[in-house]
Amino acid sequence: MFEGLFIVESKNFNFKDEDIKLVELCKNGHKESFEILVKKHQKNVINFAYRILENFEDACDIAQEAFFIAYKKIKTFKEEAKFSTWLYKITLNLSRNQLKKKKKEKYLESINNQNLSSKTPIPTDEIEKEELRKKISNCLNLLNEEFKEIIILRDIEGLSYEEIAYLLKIPEGTVKSRLARARESFIEKFEKLRRI
Repeated sequence: MFEGLFIVESKNFNFKDEDIKLVELCKNGHKESFEILVKKHQKNVINFAYRILENFEDACDIAQEAFFIAYKKIKTFKEEAKFSTWLYKITLNLSRNQLKKKKKEKYLESINNQNLSSKTPIPTDEIEKEELRKKISNCLNLLNEEFKEIIILRDIEGLSYEEIAYLLKIPEGTVKSRLARARESFIEKFEKLRRI
């Protein structure tokens, strides 16, 4: 279906990777190339948004909005960073806005919510994994937003220091020092929770 799509005169373009080729084609009106980018990056964008928002439905909405914005602004994309990093930046900004909105709503929700316990027995291994996941999630949520974001970007998403510096608009040295402080804070909080 896309066999002839990538035939472009090399004298006009200096391609670095497949994403850049697809972006250039999209800028030139090939909508199918953006569909390929969506298929390639959709899962990672949803996972990234989910780790920040901790709500799958919200993460899917944010991912959809991020791709919509990326499509609308594709002509403004410059090769200062990888396409995936640019997409993470859009996703991060949307996720931050969503978090602010949710924090306002959370107070009212917490008043009305009641904890319902499951009557179905859960295997011990699953209980232990879920407890560990909750402790990790709780520790991340106890961190300030700067620390939480940098741990998610580096330790969970695996972005390079350079990519994180671009995303957060801070020098690489600041990324490294902030990450070190974030990890120390995380370990301290995790140790406290383990004792409980």
